[in-house]
Amino acid sequence: MASRIRAVDWNTTSLGPIEDWPIELQTTLALCLNTDLPTAIYWGDEMRLLYNDAWSPIAGEKHPWALGRPASTVWADIWDIIKPQLMAVVETGKGFRVADQMLPMLRGGRVQHTHWDYSFAPIFSAEGRVVGVFNQGTETTARLSAQRALRASEERLEYALGASETVGTWDWDIPNDSVVADARFAKIYGVERSVAASGAPIGAFFRLVHPDDLPALQSAIDEALKTGTIFSQEYRLVDADGSVRWVTAQGRVTLAPDGTPLRFPGVSFDITDRRVVEIALRESEERFRAITNSIDQMIWATQPDGHHDYYNQRWYDFTGVPQGSTDGEEWNGVFHPDDQDRAWSTWRRSLVTGEPYHIEYRLRHRSGNYRWVLGRAQPVRKEDGEISRWFGTCTDIQDIVDARDILSKSREQLAREVEERTAKLVDAQDQLRQAQKMEAVGQLTGGIAHDFNNMLAVILGSISLLEKRLARGEVDVGRYIEAAKDGATRAASLTHRLLAFSRRQPLQPEVIDPNRMIAGMSELLTRTLGEHVSVETVLAAGLWKVYADSSQLENAILNLAVNGRDAMPRGGNLTVETANSYLSDEYAQDNAVAAGQYVMIAVSDTGTGMTPEVMAKAFDPFFTTKEVGKGSGLGLSQIFGFVRQSSGHVKIYSEEGVGSSIKIYLPRHHGEVEAPVNTQGVVKQPGRGSVSETILVVEDDQRVRVFSTEALRELGYTVVEAASGEQALTLIRAGLKPTLLFTDVVMPGMTGRELADAAKVLMPELNILYTTGYTRNAVVHNGVLEGGTHLLQKPFSLDQLADKIRKVLDQ
Repeated sequence: MASRIRAVDWNTTSLGPIEDWPIELQTTLALCLNTDLPTAIYWGDEMRLLYNDAWSPIAGEKHPWALGRPASTVWADIWDIIKPQLMAVVETGKGFRVADQMLPMLRGGRVQHTHWDYSFAPIFSAEGRVVGVFNQGTETTARLSAQRALRASEERLEYALGASETVGTWDWDIPNDSVVADARFAKIYGVERSVAASGAPIGAFFRLVHPDDLPALQSAIDEALKTGTIFSQEYRLVDADGSVRWVTAQGRVTLAPDGTPLRFPGVSFDITDRRVVEIALRESEERFRAITNSIDQMIWATQPDGHHDYYNQRWYDFTGVPQGSTDGEEWNGVFHPDDQDRAWSTWRRSLVTGEPYHIEYRLRHRSGNYRWVLGRAQPVRKEDGEISRWFGTCTDIQDIVDARDILSKSREQLAREVEERTAKLVDAQDQLRQAQKMEAVGQLTGGIAHDFNNMLAVILGSISLLEKRLARGEVDVGRYIEAAKDGATRAASLTHRLLAFSRRQPLQPEVIDPNRMIAGMSELLTRTLGEHVSVETVLAAGLWKVYADSSQLENAILNLAVNGRDAMPRGGNLTVETANSYLSDEYAQDNAVAAGQYVMIAVSDTGTGMTPEVMAKAFDPFFTTKEVGKGSGLGLSQIFGFVRQSSGHVKIYSEEGVGSSIKIYLPRHHGEVEAPVNTQGVVKQPGRGSVSETILVVEDDQRVRVFSTEALRELGYTVVEAASGEQALTLIRAGLKPTLLFTDVVMPGMTGRELADAAKVLMPELNILYTTGYTRNAVVHNGVLEGGTHLLQKPFSLDQLADKIRKVLDQ
């Protein structure tokens, strides 16, 4: 508004140029423009209008036209009301205030009755003359409308409650222990009307409560007072004549900011008639279920139009479908596709004619196979002959059908059919496996190509820029080196994730106490997930031990925790829980895992959850729901591969809008946790060596051998290199006494394992460190390193090489 005011040509108005405005107007206008309250100024004899941004909605569709115009022009529709008010301020020099003033304002082309709270105050000149009026105000139309609606609603509620003698209301003033109730409530609880109307302690209304229900009622009230949650309780009242009535009471406590309970209003219903009917109906249903579930047949019932609304337990035992999933017309989906049209036709004819239903068809058994059953149904009729229900049965007759077919076919015909069906089944399975394999290969190669091309682009681009800078003699090349190292590191990480997914990652298992591991990770999890995520650990007492790769397990838990954090963009709770579990034979068969005792580690969040479609693809490689650059799509697939490689099992439970829980099951290890290695007393700096320590590097790839030898010399070691196992043995036989043999596993001629075995014969105390980029080799069996074997996975960085060499030498 300040900008609008400066933009107006005031020379054409009675106010004149802004720079000539009197100090009283300038001061008042500054106050107006610098307040958040809706404020306006009516100035001069013409009452010209100036106002701030907060006041502009009051002008409505007249804004910004109203700026600088006389009040009589702007408010022509209500001038007869506000003119006397403005003139009174000018003439008397006294301000005034009105509340809920009705103003018939023109809005949207029609007159609307609006209400306002506003004030008019005089603006005096230096001589004491009123030269303008200062106005502040707010519209109260909506508030008054809401108040009128509330009063009308309360009146309607009272009329509705007054129409019944079984509904009563109360209001408990908790600090003063005074319950005020209406006459209906007093009658239900056997209290005098005058007592209920004037107020009485809450104990006065407990006189008729059944003694057996009183403790639960008191406990529910105490809980509502403590938490402010909704109170809802059903209990019995015992009248003076010994008759029992049922009531339900509902209400909610109002708490002060400090948690002190203040008021407890509510309503009570007499539900005796309903409870009598419910009890009778429940007893009748229980008798009916007991009868129908005591026979072998599947029993079902429908409404007169054929809508299925009841099945006994035998139906669900036979089909294995969830309760209620075959209600209505969904039952036909359990039939064999070739029998569905015939069954529908026969059933519709019975519904139209009222004739008994009788048919043989095939039903899908819980095993997935179809079995022949005999379906029968009879209508139940009213006295006038109208059908009120249909009751039917299904009887398993597969054994009878099989015997009937065998009798009708010769032995030779049966043999031919068995041979033909077996051949078709084998062919179909081969085709399915091939299709699945090609689909998986396509998905993997597509994802790998995309990610590796990105990483190679970074590496090659950085090397090219590095080459050009060095050629010009520039030495500011650190960022290109870091970019190339980062791309190479990410490429190595991708191969490790792929190896984990395909269960080819070499594992170094050890006996682990999961509780101790998770407790040690608490600080890392809290720091990693941030202050908006509350981390809680629920560690089971007496937890069993597991035998697994500790670094892989820690990485899996951290990965799941980060996924949980990303699913809670506004923060939430993340829980890491452990428990001893037993996987039954049935569960193990359904999930392709061995039955037995397992340690369960669950990571649960209160995030957005997953759809069934996302859950079905969650473990697929390169599948991710995160934004580009926020996830590789290999996190869960890596966890899946690691757990499966460790003979375990992983399961996802998720619900949209509620959260997710990923449970890892690792086989129980019967043994004790190995004592942690005491690293105190090691005096050498980690990763550094000395010239007194000689390392024999054996690598058939020249580029890798050059990098390894130069890196080790850079770290301070004395290094001797060999291009093959035979050359390395020749050096040892010639008198070389290396401190450590650092050898590739897969080499032409003599393998690294064969070299190490031969060298150990010559030097029994020789330290051995293997390196490989290929996991199916002589030192890894079933994905697990042999005991006491040290392996450095290719590709490796200088830091990884330094740390691994040092650990082997210092063991």
